[in-house]
Amino acid sequence: MSSTPGGFGRRNFLRTGGIAAAAIFGGAALAACTSAVSEQKAGGDDATPVRGGTLKVGIREDLVPANLLTNTGATPVVIGLVYESLIRYPNDTLEPRPLLAKSWQLAADGRSLSLDLRDDVKFHTGRPFTAKDVEFSIRTYADAKWSAQLRSSAAAVTGFDIVSPTRIVLQLAHPLSNIFDLLDTVPILDSETADKLGTGDTYIGTGPFKYVQRVPNSQLVFEKNPDYRNPERPYLDRVEVSIIPDPNALLNALKSGQIAAARELGYRDAENLGKSGGFTVHDLEGAELQAYVGVNVTEPTLADVRVRQAIAYSLDRERIVNEVFRGAGYPLNVPWPKNSPAFDQSRNTRFNRDIGKAKQLLGQATKPPKLPLTFAPGYGEVAQIVQANLADIGIEVELDPVDAATFVKQLTGQQFRGLWVTDHSWAQFVPSTLTVSAYPFNARRNASRYESPAYTAAADTAWQLAQGTGPEAVRAYQAVTDQLLEGLFLIEIGVRFQQFSTTSKVHGLAWTKRRELVLTDTFLS
Repeated sequence: MSSTPGGFGRRNFLRTGGIAAAAIFGGAALAACTSAVSEQKAGGDDATPVRGGTLKVGIREDLVPANLLTNTGATPVVIGLVYESLIRYPNDTLEPRPLLAKSWQLAADGRSLSLDLRDDVKFHTGRPFTAKDVEFSIRTYADAKWSAQLRSSAAAVTGFDIVSPTRIVLQLAHPLSNIFDLLDTVPILDSETADKLGTGDTYIGTGPFKYVQRVPNSQLVFEKNPDYRNPERPYLDRVEVSIIPDPNALLNALKSGQIAAARELGYRDAENLGKSGGFTVHDLEGAELQAYVGVNVTEPTLADVRVRQAIAYSLDRERIVNEVFRGAGYPLNVPWPKNSPAFDQSRNTRFNRDIGKAKQLLGQATKPPKLPLTFAPGYGEVAQIVQANLADIGIEVELDPVDAATFVKQLTGQQFRGLWVTDHSWAQFVPSTLTVSAYPFNARRNASRYESPAYTAAADTAWQLAQGTGPEAVRAYQAVTDQLLEGLFLIEIGVRFQQFSTTSKVHGLAWTKRRELVLTDTFLS
């Protein structure tokens, strides 16, 4: 497989490019393409770009420096503004597009990947970007201390042959169907300042904005990178991000004009705001999150798959999507969003709500005792509906609210006592990434304590393909799906879209598949 900047037509680029144009091409090529692409993500307005100004953004969680490579809290903002990766997926496909790598060649056996890099890229310190930075960044991402979710894929890059400052060949331990997921995800880091990443002292990347300062639990500040490789971007001079944990305070800040963009208002608040005029609500399509019910399969009664099947049949997925997410999503039985190569409608309807069938299955098994249903802030409404659904079939649960830090500790430490509700990500990427990288799904160690040689074999087979798409890959993903539906250690509810709400003055807002904020083409009118 190969790709070059001229390897696809302009019509196809504008149709599928999504946010890819925001930072791929320099100079005239970028100027020619970005406005049409940005309009797809900003409501299709035809406003004329304006230079200058400060965009004020509100988010609910602060940055935790030690979690910089885990895509949590404020990390998607910092990574999206300050850093860039080697390639970038459009929001609606898994076809990699050039970013810091301008072309590549994957060996026929999938055991090596040659990358040709841009020669006009500099870090914010002024140091040129070279192939050595690719090696450093992937090795850093593979370091266990960062707990990066694609660490196993990064660790499978076993050799770095630097041919020249602008050419590197990655040697792989085995074919990686998700190699481009890795290249899309790993931020290119500055080796000279990397020792300061965990302390939060500084962040040096190649992106359109430079990190200025952080006031813990209060504010993050970024300024335009004056030496960005495309001298016409970004339009904005400055981005100020306020940490506003309370959703009502976040809403009031947006309505009063203190901020012009807010991440993750309550769904009802965003719905009402979108109807009020003067505001736009952006569903982050292509960066889907999936709500699910998790199951500790070592709890004796939950070890019986018939009980897990009964739970799956009991869930009123449409009610949750409509009432809680206000239609910003859709029901699922499988973990894959509709644009995934693994999505299969017949498998997606396996456990549609059927109270009669759920009661029948439960009657064949030992009825569970009263179980804890654990959830973190933001998932109370979902937990209440799940509690009511389970009561309909005779399973009692006790709601167990915990703070976010405790929830993450229980998730990664396999400490849930019964059931839990939350969401997962990574299904929007090449499907093999989910089963080898996402904490809830990892075939070798997951939050459910689920172990299955058949599931592990299916996950490994899908991961070790030379291509992440195509008929062979689809067959492998279907085998993974069948194992997930058979084991039911996680019971899917449905997609929910994270949202950004903006005033009508904000144009050209974009995002990556990891919900990283891309403001390269953003401007204020």
